[in-house]
Amino acid sequence: MTNVLVCVKRVPDPTGEVVLTADGLGVDGRYAGYTTSAHEEAAVALAVEAAEPSDGTVTVLSVGGEDSLEQVRAGIAVGAGDGVLVEADADALGPADVAAAIAHAVSARAAAGVSYDLVLLGNDAADTGDFQVGVRLAYLLGRPVVAGIQTVAVADGVATLRGEGPEGTEVYEVGLPAVATVLEGGAAPRYPSVLGRMRAKKAEVERMTWDGTPEGSGREGLTVPEPPPSTVTVLGEGAAAAPALAAVLRELKVVHG
Repeated sequence: MTNVLVCVKRVPDPTGEVVLTADGLGVDGRYAGYTTSAHEEAAVALAVEAAEPSDGTVTVLSVGGEDSLEQVRAGIAVGAGDGVLVEADADALGPADVAAAIAHAVSARAAAGVSYDLVLLGNDAADTGDFQVGVRLAYLLGRPVVAGIQTVAVADGVATLRGEGPEGTEVYEVGLPAVATVLEGGAAPRYPSVLGRMRAKKAEVERMTWDGTPEGSGREGLTVPEPPPSTVTVLGEGAAAAPALAAVLRELKVVHG
């Protein structure tokens, strides 16, 4: 039986316009809305795929405030069995703090008799892109870690993890328990059914608190790059523009001659 823990984060929808908070230290999602990062959606899908063959379990965990329940229940709606919310002010936490909060939850569940063979996280979050939580968590748990994987297969206590590297496909075989960070692309996101939504709405989510002292992100400020300049060339008006238009089409190899 393979039990998997998936860690997700409530983030501003990356498809909307990027607006910074008043202090410039974070992304304001009040106008774009909130969602789960694409990497973490892929991690949830991989977790369900890894657990199902052995009748294992999938738990979704988030570190954050009450609003983060939405992301936990979204994971339950697509196949996870239960959820955990580690209540904390996510804006005050840095990567080291988030890793410590997750490690605390893993230890607390282990003490209650629930252990996880595999912990999956997104390779990085859509808002901060820290790339650190997975590695820091593995260090705290004393487990091996592989970053940037796209597929998972588990057999005989060994996880086979595949990802795309600069030289092509990279394959790692790691003894369990282990930690891995997931890149989107290897598994299609799962979409909830009506029954899944109903089950998620009624599912109990365990609440925990982390009483550590936050180190913070150390972030001094974010900037939004200016959009690239655009230029317009007027080829002419009416029939007089035809020769110039034809020349442009030939240059683009749309027409020949």
